Amino acid sequence: MKKIFSLLVAITLLTTIFTGCSSSTEKAGKDYDTITMVWYPNESGDDLKSARDEFAKVIEEATGKKVEHKLTTDYAITIETLVNGNAHISWLGAQGYIEAHNKNDKVLPVVVNSGKSGTLEDAVYYSWLSVQKGNEDQYKLGDEFSIDNIQGKKFSFVSNSSTSGFKVPSAGIISYFSKKSNWKNISKEDLLEGGDDKFFKEVLFGGSHQGSAVNLLTGKADIAAFCDSCVANYVELIDGTANRPGAVYKVKDNAAEPFNTIPGEEFTLISVTPVLNAPFAMNSEVLSVEDQKAIIEALTSDKVPNNEKIFVPEGSNFKGLFDKDGDSRFLKVEDSWFDPVRELSK
Repeated sequence: MKKIFSLLVAITLLTTIFTGCSSSTEKAGKDYDTITMVWYPNESGDDLKSARDEFAKVIEEATGKKVEHKLTTDYAITIETLVNGNAHISWLGAQGYIEAHNKNDKVLPVVVNSGKSGTLEDAVYYSWLSVQKGNEDQYKLGDEFSIDNIQGKKFSFVSNSSTSGFKVPSAGIISYFSKKSNWKNISKEDLLEGGDDKFFKEVLFGGSHQGSAVNLLTGKADIAAFCDSCVANYVELIDGTANRPGAVYKVKDNAAEPFNTIPGEEFTLISVTPVLNAPFAMNSEVLSVEDQKAIIEALTSDKVPNNEKIFVPEGSNFKGLFDKDGDSRFLKVEDSWFDPVRELSK
């Protein structure tokens, strides 16, 4: 945990497709036969239906209740649905969880996926800043990759509620450029809009990690922020070391939407930052204590790490949410585990 805290604090010294959920008065009450899971846009695609259904099976078996999925096209809708009690559980990024908890302190973490050690010590994924292959030399100082030249470019974030697609990269950009005299007062607000007198020429939001990557690969953005795990089903490493600056990835020939129209397109990583793994979170106000205990016990059991539709082994064609890496599994965490991400806002 100290290692993860140090990595993130170092950055600081460097939001069924549906609408209107937040205004709904039909909350998922404690007298319920169905548990509702609401998903971010990243995990709402048809290609991940079987992965979502596998989680539903685990929860149904643990609680004896049916599970339904609510799919979204917007981070904010997902967060508000959980906050307002219109869903019991969601898989949120760390920043999304923090926003939800700030709005309703009954929103609490359930579990996170561990690292390959089977512990929280290496429970991280990676936030990438990427450019189209062939443009990477513009983002070097000598032999090293640098973000020095991103100013004045077209930039794509994911959503301002995304941890790895906004919170972490924006903190890194602010930390780096605030040391320069002409940008010493730069703030997060300076990164939200583009223009001739702004930090970026143009700012786009992909709405999902996949959408941000597509903004880059279709030429709408010069640089894009997105994470490794959210595009892992669509791209493959073709050169360099995974999750290191200089690594080159290519869109798979059989990639699903939204990458199906750009097979073979390549991009290069120019910046890579570790991020605390994303939690499954619950609204403890509408999810009964009995079901909370049953779900946590099921997800942290020794059975789930061996479920190849939840922790997908290398070489499998199944499109899941988590790769099986060493002793990876789910672990219970407390709210305080996300304090390093909170530090990025200070």
